Amino acid sequence: MTPPPPAAGPIAASAPQAIPRARARTLRLPLDPLLTLAVLGLGACSMLTLRVATERLIPAQPRFYVDRQAVYLAVGLVLMVAVSRLDYSRLRHMGYALYAALIVSILAVLGLGHSAKGAQRAIEFPLFSFQASELGKVLLILSLAALLVERARRARELSTTVRVLAATALPALLVVLQPDLGSGLVYTAIAFVLLYVAGTPWRQLAALVAVALTAICGVLVLAPAAGVHLLKPYQTERLTAFLHPTSNLQEIKDKEAKTGEPDPRYQQLESKVAIGAGQKTGRGESATQTKLNFVPEDHTDFIFAAVGEQYGFAGAALVLSLYALLIWRTLRILTISKDTYGSLVAGGVVAMLMFQVFVNVGMAVGIMPITGVTLPLMSYGGSSVITTLLAVGLLQSIYLRAGASQAPRNRVSL
Repeated sequence: MTPPPPAAGPIAASAPQAIPRARARTLRLPLDPLLTLAVLGLGACSMLTLRVATERLIPAQPRFYVDRQAVYLAVGLVLMVAVSRLDYSRLRHMGYALYAALIVSILAVLGLGHSAKGAQRAIEFPLFSFQASELGKVLLILSLAALLVERARRARELSTTVRVLAATALPALLVVLQPDLGSGLVYTAIAFVLLYVAGTPWRQLAALVAVALTAICGVLVLAPAAGVHLLKPYQTERLTAFLHPTSNLQEIKDKEAKTGEPDPRYQQLESKVAIGAGQKTGRGESATQTKLNFVPEDHTDFIFAAVGEQYGFAGAALVLSLYALLIWRTLRILTISKDTYGSLVAGGVVAMLMFQVFVNVGMAVGIMPITGVTLPLMSYGGSSVITTLLAVGLLQSIYLRAGASQAPRNRVSL
């Protein structure tokens, strides 16, 4: 006599409820407190810096930029929390759709974008301007991470590296055509770090660095020497100005009078003067270099100069410490992720943040070329702020899922 089949008791009954219970546990978990602290701290520093730096840009509306930045931060924080409650792993199956959205959005800007200061980088709407190259950073991270997970068993093969580079080259070239060289460089940095996190052999990574250095030398030195100018003269000047700095303002004025073109060294010179004028604790409301607009774009690309003058070494150190905290938490989330896709997404975000902070601060102190890279969460601009907070939302989602997988505890160790 055959025994009766085992009853579908508590084990079978609990299986369908496992996923809802895991989701409920995730919703009860708090956000990463230190990551959230870094984000809120940088947002507050941005508001305080913009208040002084921009109050004279629009005399009738001294709080124009501050109020708008507050709205961008509020919207971004709401989106950050909303994204943190979504399961990031579902985005892995949308890799091709996200990549298509990336390309379409950049092409839309090229076709419909508003031209300003010689660049066509954004589509203007009544209340804000949409800069697709900023949102494209997050879309590229998600799509490249999906591609690398799909080819996880072949991650060390040269064909995988070629596919990642090809997928990166198309959007990077499109944003450079706007022209937006800074975002193109960020895309390249993201791809390189994702390949490293995915386990690409060192020989391939070293070859990529060698090819990149050769290309830079070819574009900036060899091609012009041969009479072939791949970049416009002002672009070449911006990229090489930091290599021949000057403290002689009259020399800059004489060159501008001779060539009829602005000398990018002026921007970096005034930026260094502003940072030096801040000394230990800053000049506060008396920050004339940035307040009187001696430093061009001191509310966007050169906002670190405004921080240095207004709040001195102490303020600059605080801002850099908050970035160190932000990047450390991102690296921590990379290590505790429950799956490869989460680690790759966190790796892409840390590449985006580290590259932008290093290049932007380097621009302000004169050790890096002027590329138009914004300072995350500090520079004025809706697309930059909201994109960065979306990326932080993804980090929070990875953090929460890692905590939920550590059953049955309701907290994650720092």
